[in-house]
Amino acid sequence: MLRYLTAGESHGRALVVVVEGLPAGLLVTSGDIQRGLARRRLGYGRGPRMRFEVDEVTLLGGIRHGRTIGSPVAIEIANTEWPKWEEEMSPAPGLPAKVLTQPRPGHADLAGMLKYGLADARDVLERASARETAARVAAGTLAKLLVGQIGVDIVSHVVQLGPERAPAGTLPTIADLERIDESSVRCADPEAEARMVAAIKAAAKDGDSLGGVAEVVAYGVPVGLGSHVHWDRRLDALVAQALMSIQAIKAVEIGDGLELPALRGSVAHDAIRVAAAGSGGGTDPAGERGNGDAVGLAGGGRDDAGRLGGGYVRDTHRAGGIEGGISTGSPIVARASMKPLATLNRPSLETVDVVTKESTVSFKERTDVTAVPAMGVVAETMLALVLADESLRKFGGDSVAEFRRNHHGYLDSLGETPSAAVGMSDDG
Repeated sequence: MLRYLTAGESHGRALVVVVEGLPAGLLVTSGDIQRGLARRRLGYGRGPRMRFEVDEVTLLGGIRHGRTIGSPVAIEIANTEWPKWEEEMSPAPGLPAKVLTQPRPGHADLAGMLKYGLADARDVLERASARETAARVAAGTLAKLLVGQIGVDIVSHVVQLGPERAPAGTLPTIADLERIDESSVRCADPEAEARMVAAIKAAAKDGDSLGGVAEVVAYGVPVGLGSHVHWDRRLDALVAQALMSIQAIKAVEIGDGLELPALRGSVAHDAIRVAAAGSGGGTDPAGERGNGDAVGLAGGGRDDAGRLGGGYVRDTHRAGGIEGGISTGSPIVARASMKPLATLNRPSLETVDVVTKESTVSFKERTDVTAVPAMGVVAETMLALVLADESLRKFGGDSVAEFRRNHHGYLDSLGETPSAAVGMSDDG
């Protein structure tokens, strides 16, 4: 239903993304994309490239006078550093000035060189680079705008950086996003933030790198996205694939997935009850975890208080808002674990020169100490792309107005009453 394709290399002229399947009438400006890309650049521990390289966005097609028109949307993100790399990355026939023959352990270098029969690691690393996620963020920004039309909000925060963890407890809501983005490591807990910054400083002093975990939460997701009927339609599988596809991600957790194997079945699941009449049900503004106020419900949609509408509620969300491959109406919660970056500021990883076959150390490319804070922003956009695709599959619509109308009709069929304030744009 919603497809996207990215192209371009890290030090190439530009990255390009084409998004197909967006309904007509979605309000979009280049500023929306620019803001998403600026958030991707956040975080203490980033390298100098984040300071001097600017993402120059050009909307090439699919948008007219600030609205999508139903055709594929094409976006270019120019590389302002291109003049420095024009000769080395030129598409014209010729030879590079320097051939990289010492592949880095932990990167795609060697496997990619062997797979494609390449003699220069740059032919692999330029595309394998996490710079490609800028194009994904551009596509994901469009997806966020679309699911926002049906009341879906998505927020991320860092819960672990290196050995330092934030305390488990309250899920952040969209109201907390500005405060999280102001954090130097995008951590919602100030005390944990200070420890994380100290860990980054220590690793930087040693020329080393750190990994970590970002948690992403989607509120207002209606019940019924995904399906149990086929393996490739299961929503949790789609979310896991999307997050795992982010560069350097080595594990994905849905809900309390890693803790559940140690529990008995009597306490591992999210009990179901009917909301008390007039209670409003749903997620309270604090987004409490565990046995507190109700955190989800079967119908999706929100009332004017910001709570999910009436219906069935659950007091926990250990399943992360997905059961049997189908969204339950509870907040969708997922965590992505990033390994330490493979390129170090003090090259020390043992490797082999593919030409001489002699032992050496891996080469150094410009790098960060950690990219976990930025990874959380990318995780938001990847989750948005999955939810937008499944929402279009569920509700359809060639225009945004039809998409919203179908969503409202679905909620009505479940006995829900969607708020008139949800999903409305200036075109009504």
